[in-house]
Amino acid sequence: MDKSLRYLSLARKAGLAELGEEPTVTASQSGKAKLIVVASDASDHTWRKAKSLVAGRNQQLVRLPFTKDEMGLAIGRTSLAIAAITDSGIGASLVEALGRPEELGDTLLVLKADAAREKQRSRPGKPKKKEH
Repeated sequence: MDKSLRYLSLARKAGLAELGEEPTVTASQSGKAKLIVVASDASDHTWRKAKSLVAGRNQQLVRLPFTKDEMGLAIGRTSLAIAAITDSGIGASLVEALGRPEELGDTLLVLKADAAREKQRSRPGKPKKKEH
């Protein structure tokens, strides 16, 4: 299995992916989606819908070089045309694993910056010194 598909599988197992059109739309509209991925053989309607979902939002969109069947196999389904990754770190790793820096460099930069912000927010602050 391709490394980028392994990240999709990992996201599903960790509960950090919304799979299929309706869950992806919900994740995008609620602001949870960080990266939306679409299969190479998904319909034009699915691609247009995905493009409209990310328009004006801080969400990234990538058309994967994998078919619906290949994406489905990676997550334990028969097929998968569209999915939303809700974690910037996993999204960045998936995009990086695709190995298309010329085409996806900007997407990768945005996802890595989001991941750094998420990490910073989740890091507990230093305890304040008690003054005696």
